[in-house]
Amino acid sequence: MNEVIKNILTRRSCRNFSDKQIDRKELEQILKAAVYAPTGRGSQDWTFTATADKVKILDLADAVKKALNMPRDAVYNFYNATAIVIIANDRNYKYAKQDCGAAMENIMLAAHSLGIASCWINQLCDTYDDPGVRSLLESFGIGKDKIVSAVAALGYAASPVGEPAPRKAEAINFID
Repeated sequence: MNEVIKNILTRRSCRNFSDKQIDRKELEQILKAAVYAPTGRGSQDWTFTATADKVKILDLADAVKKALNMPRDAVYNFYNATAIVIIANDRNYKYAKQDCGAAMENIMLAAHSLGIASCWINQLCDTYDDPGVRSLLESFGIGKDKIVSAVAALGYAASPVGEPAPRKAEAINFID
């Protein structure tokens, strides 16, 4: 089977990462794959902010948890990821979600090709303007003029990720 297609068909979302750190060179390769994703009109209107600082990751997760009014005893930690990548766009950019989707797919597939697990985190998309969350984003260099389109949680899987859910046969239609 073609290696690209095999990579696509075997990638799974991971929701339980080990404590093993990602090598900086591998994170750089993943980010390089991200910036090669297609964008609307070739605009490349995005920024990728990455951190492997566990304290910063947990502080951001805690701020998101508070913004979502989760119970104090709820565990919310981006699945214990050892690195995250935040994709941000200009507030007025029309194709932010589409461009972000392409970049996230590149991030997740590049990570998988390197043996690194990933999970797409959406909650920051709903909370980026919460004062506590925004304060942290600004400390990461993501200004008020930016929206968060997605977050990639990255790390090594703590346990096997498992098999995919069955795919719906009716999702594909050929018209002859």
